[in-house]
Amino acid sequence: MTHHPAPNAPFETPRLPRHARLLVVAGYALLVSAIVLDLAADPQWTLSPVLATAPVLASIGTLRARVPLAVGLCALALVPLLALADPGVPLVDHLTSGFTVLAITSISTANVVLVATRERELVQSRSVAEAAQRALLRPPPERLDGLRTAVRYLAAAADARVGGDLYEALVTPFGTRLLVGDVRGKGLAAVETAADVLGTFREAAQVEPDLAAVAARLDAAVRRRRGRRKGRSAENTVEAETAEEFVTAVLVGVPPSGDVAELVDCGHLPPLLVRAGRVTELESPDPDPPLALLELAGGTYRRRSFTFRAGDVLLLCTDGVTEARDAAGRFYPLWERLARMPEEAPDVLLDCLVTDLLAYARGGLSDDAALLAVRRER
Repeated sequence: MTHHPAPNAPFETPRLPRHARLLVVAGYALLVSAIVLDLAADPQWTLSPVLATAPVLASIGTLRARVPLAVGLCALALVPLLALADPGVPLVDHLTSGFTVLAITSISTANVVLVATRERELVQSRSVAEAAQRALLRPPPERLDGLRTAVRYLAAAADARVGGDLYEALVTPFGTRLLVGDVRGKGLAAVETAADVLGTFREAAQVEPDLAAVAARLDAAVRRRRGRRKGRSAENTVEAETAEEFVTAVLVGVPPSGDVAELVDCGHLPPLLVRAGRVTELESPDPDPPLALLELAGGTYRRRSFTFRAGDVLLLCTDGVTEARDAAGRFYPLWERLARMPEEAPDVLLDCLVTDLLAYARGGLSDDAALLAVRRER
């Protein structure tokens, strides 16, 4: 299993957008122009109060408190120089400018400290969630009962909260069973729900002969968790928000022999089947609802069959892949790109696909993404 980290380091100084950088540069240019004008103009008036903007400009786009502090002290040192250049200006005006620069420097420095502290707390919270999530996502063996497997997990951009993407591949008495899912929501609550789904799947897949019954067990597990959260939501607004969570998932069962496999799609992205260079979407005309919503929709989960022959490749993924955007805001065309990939082992296929996806999305995703590829060897 390969985890691709977020493209930005946790405490790296944030890079400002281009238009914001231009505005900051323009601010510095105006500041320098004001100082030069003050030195060259009538000594009866001064522009020294404009020096108070220096620490504010320096605090933009940095997490280091020493930057606005150093710039503010330099600006403060310029106040007496401008006082010497403007002897006709009352001393109280220069003193006011000095105190203003000192006050704004203190405020700007304190603001950077506050932002850096909150950023550190967010990074630590995300690290805990990621550690919990990765502990749950056990890498499946490369070979599983006549199948060859590979998985990739792509972490989103550094400023996005960790998601609840999940996957599993198990050999059971009923053949190999696969699961890929995506929890609605972010953070530790989503990881906890993913843990419930994975735990239930690992147990139910070994004892339930019907794949639809396994899906029903998963639905019941998420529904129970959702009910527990609703019971606490009256006292906690965050709990109230996460109480409405659900999980999209797709389950696949591959028997040890024969060319017929089965799947249950619980409101998830349909799997893609690659055969002889052609990509087919295994889409159901009447998809079942996500986990935790079956009771509201009524009915039961249904399994459908599809042909899965030797040499075929099956790709299951979460919407972090299909919702990746390029510079023009266009979604990643997974179907089209997958058809161009080499028909190699799943590990090679996913390496090519991930490289192409990250290049398309300019190196960063807005949501976590999980991919599971399976090739039938016999």
